[in-house]
Amino acid sequence: MNWNISAWSIKQPIPSILLFLILTISGVICYFNLGIDENPNIDMPTIMVTISENGAAPSELETQIARRVEDAVSGIGNIKHITSTLNEGISQTRVEFELGTNTDRALNDVRDAVTRIRTQLPAAIQEPTIQRVDFVGGPFATYTVSSKSHSVKELSWMIDNEISRALLSVKGVGQVQRAGGVDREINVDLDPTKLEAVGVSADIVNTQVKIMNANMPGGRGSIGTQEQSIRTLGSTGSINELKNMRIGLQNGTWSSLETLGKVSDGIAEPRQQAMLDGKPAVAFSIVRSVGSNMAEVGGNVDKALTDLKKTLPADIEIVRIRTNLHYVMDSYHATIDSLLLGAALAIAVIWLFLKDWRASTIAALAMPLSMIPTFAVMKLLGFTLNNMSLLGLALVIGILVDDAIVEIENIVRHIQMGKTPMQAALEAADEIGLAVVATTMSIIVVFLPVAFMGGIPGQFFKQFGVTVAVAVFFSLLVARLITPMMSAFWLKGATVEPPKGAVQKFFDKLLSWSLLHRGKTLVIAAGIFVLSLAMLASLPTSLVNSADRGESLVALELPPGATLAATAEASVRVTKMLLAHKEVEHVFASVGTPATTGMKSSGSAGTVNKANLYVILKERSKRGISQQQFEDMVRPEIAAVAGTRSSISATMGLGGKLQILLVGRDASQLKSTTEKLAIEMRSVNGISDVTSSSALKRPEIQVVPDFARASDHGVSVQQIARTATMATVGDVDFNLAKFDLSDRQINIRVQIDPKYRDNIDYIGGLKVSSFKGQMIPLSEVADIKFGSGPAQIDRFDRDRQVTITSTLNTGVTLGQALKAVHNLPTFKNLPASIRESVSGDVEIQKDVFSGFGMAIVAAVILIYAVLVLLFNDFLHPLTIMMSLPMAIGGAALGLIVAHQSVGLYSLIGIVMLMGLVTKNAILLVEYCLMAMHRGVPRDIAILEAAEARMRPILMTTVAMIVGMVPIALGLGAGSEVRAPMAIAVVGGLITSTFLTLIVVPVVFTYVDDWKVKLNNRKN
Repeated sequence: MNWNISAWSIKQPIPSILLFLILTISGVICYFNLGIDENPNIDMPTIMVTISENGAAPSELETQIARRVEDAVSGIGNIKHITSTLNEGISQTRVEFELGTNTDRALNDVRDAVTRIRTQLPAAIQEPTIQRVDFVGGPFATYTVSSKSHSVKELSWMIDNEISRALLSVKGVGQVQRAGGVDREINVDLDPTKLEAVGVSADIVNTQVKIMNANMPGGRGSIGTQEQSIRTLGSTGSINELKNMRIGLQNGTWSSLETLGKVSDGIAEPRQQAMLDGKPAVAFSIVRSVGSNMAEVGGNVDKALTDLKKTLPADIEIVRIRTNLHYVMDSYHATIDSLLLGAALAIAVIWLFLKDWRASTIAALAMPLSMIPTFAVMKLLGFTLNNMSLLGLALVIGILVDDAIVEIENIVRHIQMGKTPMQAALEAADEIGLAVVATTMSIIVVFLPVAFMGGIPGQFFKQFGVTVAVAVFFSLLVARLITPMMSAFWLKGATVEPPKGAVQKFFDKLLSWSLLHRGKTLVIAAGIFVLSLAMLASLPTSLVNSADRGESLVALELPPGATLAATAEASVRVTKMLLAHKEVEHVFASVGTPATTGMKSSGSAGTVNKANLYVILKERSKRGISQQQFEDMVRPEIAAVAGTRSSISATMGLGGKLQILLVGRDASQLKSTTEKLAIEMRSVNGISDVTSSSALKRPEIQVVPDFARASDHGVSVQQIARTATMATVGDVDFNLAKFDLSDRQINIRVQIDPKYRDNIDYIGGLKVSSFKGQMIPLSEVADIKFGSGPAQIDRFDRDRQVTITSTLNTGVTLGQALKAVHNLPTFKNLPASIRESVSGDVEIQKDVFSGFGMAIVAAVILIYAVLVLLFNDFLHPLTIMMSLPMAIGGAALGLIVAHQSVGLYSLIGIVMLMGLVTKNAILLVEYCLMAMHRGVPRDIAILEAAEARMRPILMTTVAMIVGMVPIALGLGAGSEVRAPMAIAVVGGLITSTFLTLIVVPVVFTYVDDWKVKLNNRKN
């Protein structure tokens, strides 16, 4: 096949120069407009249904809300999973759809399904919130707000109003969550003794306050020549007016609201709190929306806050205390540094082999001319500079010069034969054309299946695979258009062919021996392959290595029923413990449920017995240990805090946790099984912080209606429940009366004075209004007793679910921990009604290994198909394919020596090796066939091929290895994650290059013999 495009470029250089000039300029412009992010944006169509009911227990929420919502949405098509989480006062149902489902359509379908069952849901609930889950992970930045002259109440409103409004208008901001602070509220705390004296209930008082304190439309008038709207202005204008509001009594008289209790301009009952280094703080966190990139959002937020500060009072200080942006930018710069260092080392290798600065420069130009245009394609496809795309570029830095090296080395070899640079470029480029195209296409078809894997791994690796394929394709264009053209016009002639080196002489002798002892060579190769498989099988499996992000998360939980004050006190104790370590810069604690702006609030619902402590560590250079070593050091101290259960892990990223999800319909059997399994897991070496979502019960005051007595008094169960609710927490937020201010409305909450909640006799003495108009004590129509119920209920695909979570210790992989848990007696003997549901890191790891397995099979088939098309032969491509097993042993040995596991990044390296070892085999086989076509005997052709192709094979291999060295050494932020890939590549290249040069020629002889026999039979 005549690949004469190089000859055209040599004879007509201007079009090629103009093409790459345009591509390079476009790439430079696009590079500076590419977003910077940690990972690719993955669109997972998920809809969240949130329904709140103040004071409702998880068990009631399950039967009255969650099951009905799940049943309603289960008929929608393309649903992957339905999960529900039920905590005190709040039900959240997450509907996850298959990838590729239109999210807007899914949102409308879920909304329609919930609307159809709205009348079946409890009347006391707040309106269901149905929204798409379009937020990326947790908060990426947290700020504190402080002032010497403003109260906590004022600072809280400043965050909820001015700061949130300014930030939510910033492109890419999805949520603003306030942590700490208070919500202003008008408190009407009723005295139960006074209510009993006048014969009214808290419910009656609340109803009258609501209907008498409202602004309402009143129709339309047409007085004179104009039309007027009629408004009824009934809202009170001051606290005094509200105090003097008349409440009608049953005997026809009235009483002012003030005489029935205390009316004050106060705050809502706190359900959350924030602390910085153990001191109360008012703070807010920002969550990105899907599709945004972190660097752009971070810059826009900083600009918005700078502009906002100009409009705020002078003494308002907004200070950023933590952000993920620093790690992302450090990782980005580290990857770029590794890329540039690898490129510089590759260029040095080229010069050492060629000893010609002109030839080295021509080969080196292939890197920028291939990489820069790739940025233009990335921008066109909507990619960002993230871990995956940058990893792809760092991975191919050695490959980008491969084609140019093969071209320039062949041209130099022809010049050393005495030809002019022009003649050498024309003949050498034509001679090597098939090999260059074949090697490039073999690498491209290896990575394209990776780009189009299914599921979440496919979404994750799309940018990686496409970026690599595009960059390698541009390197082919450079090798075919630019390298020969520059060589023809710039290289000098009449260089002397260097004598054979020691390495060449060694390989000549070894190859000659191998050709004389073909059977022994193949037996040795087969033994090495079997040993390689054994080494690979012995390696532990994992997802990814944990990265040193400089930030850890301590999850703290007190027993259900613990108050906000108790949780805050425990958080302070842990904070002081952490601050005693010199590696810690700050500790930010978020206690309870943070208030959220950007989505509808759940009111006072949420838990107060949990806290998240963000441990911000000093810069890596200022602490002597890694983040993982710090976590291992403080874990026993945190676990020893009395009355709490805790865990410490990285704040973000894959890996580091093991989740075991058990699902079943029998709640009691599920609970007992998971408790046994959790106890056994605590004895497993390598995992810590084992907790179960079903382990604890929440204390309850249970009101059990006596139906006979209730019927005699004319009292319904609904009235009993409403009496208890109204007296203790008040009405639901959207039903509360409102107090109008110039800039907002404030809730007026009517309830029994909270000081009476600690006396069960007062609760029994609450008055229930009967159908007969009588006020009946609650204890007359119901039994009131102490009890307990589940603190949290989890459901998965309409069954009960319990999650056992544990943290992986340093040096322990996910695969090792999972295998140990699966071998525990309780897990081996799970009841028939209980099954394991794969989720979290375990599910992702399973999908990754499955996806890569299919990608490898597809790559093998595609490589063979490409070779058959290019060589126009079915047999000799088999010779090239036999090089593939040669890479496994080196990759496995490298991982073993470096104490790494088989995970996501090492699999990338193994896939890449398939293309690289194929490249070397192509160069050998193509030359052999070309020499035999000229009439050279087979064995002599093989020796000629080894001699002619030895230098380009070694040059490309060494250039690839040194290009990977900076990544393998783990230099810079995030390097711990990327290192296994480079280690696998380096190890595989070292062994495969040696074996390919020996084994492939031997296999070639067998295939050639087979082909000769087939031809003889035909003749």
